[in-house]
Amino acid sequence: MAVYGKLSVEVYDVDKPIGFSFGDLEFYSERLKDISGPVLEPACGNGRILIPLQEANFNIEGFDNSREMLILCRHHAKERGTAIRVNHEDMTHVSLNKSYAAIILPAGSFLLIHDRETAIKVLEKFMASLMPNGRLIFDVFLPDCLTPGYISTRRFHLPAGDLITLESKLIEANQINQTLLYHHRYEKWYEQRLVDTELEEFRIRWYGLEELRLQLEKLGFVDVSFSADYDYGKTPQKGTGMITVEAVKPGE
Repeated sequence: MAVYGKLSVEVYDVDKPIGFSFGDLEFYSERLKDISGPVLEPACGNGRILIPLQEANFNIEGFDNSREMLILCRHHAKERGTAIRVNHEDMTHVSLNKSYAAIILPAGSFLLIHDRETAIKVLEKFMASLMPNGRLIFDVFLPDCLTPGYISTRRFHLPAGDLITLESKLIEANQINQTLLYHHRYEKWYEQRLVDTELEEFRIRWYGLEELRLQLEKLGFVDVSFSADYDYGKTPQKGTGMITVEAVKPGE
C-alpha cells in the first residue's frame, strides 16, 4: 500500500484542503446522521473529511499510514481549535480493538490496497470491528485509461510561492489482476529553480460492482448497495465518476 511522501503530501493538501468536497462530505454526513456510535476513518489523510465531521459533532477517529499526512491533519485541527483522535497505522496491519457504528473510506482510499487477498482480509477486519447493524461505506471508481505510456501533468501553486509539478505516467494496466501501476514524478520549483524532487510508485486496484457485492455478501454483509456520484440510491450507469458502496453488518 502506497505511503505518501513529503511533496505528494504538499500537493494533496493544496488540491484537497480541509472541507473541500467532491460531494462526498455532504453525502457521508447525511448517511451518518442517524448513527450515534463511534465512526472510524482509515486513511484519513490531511483530515479533509474527518475534521469537518468532528466539528459537526460526529464521534469520529482515524488513522493513516503517512506520518507527513498526520502532521498536516493535526496542524489543521489545531488551527481550527478542533480536538481530534488520529494515529499512525496502516489498514493492512492495524489491530482494531474496539467496535464502531460505521467505518468510512471516502475518495477511493480502499483501492490503494492493490493486493486482492490483502484487501479481503481488510474487509474481514472491518466486518469484525463493526457493531451489529454497523455500516461500512466506501468509494470506488473504474479506470478511465488503460493505455500504458499515457502521461498527464498538473501544476500546483503553494501559498509560499513555490510551484510543484506532477507528471503521472501509466506504466502497467493489468486487466487480469485489475491493477494499475503509475510512476509519479514531483518537482518543486521556487523562483524558477528546481529545489526538490520526489519519485513515487503508485498502485491501485479496481473492482467490478457485482464482484464487490458477492465478496461482501460472502463475508456476511447484507443490504449491499451502490450509489453514483454521491447521490444515494442513484444506480451507476457509466464507468466514470465515483461509486459509493454501502454494506451492513447484520444485527444480533
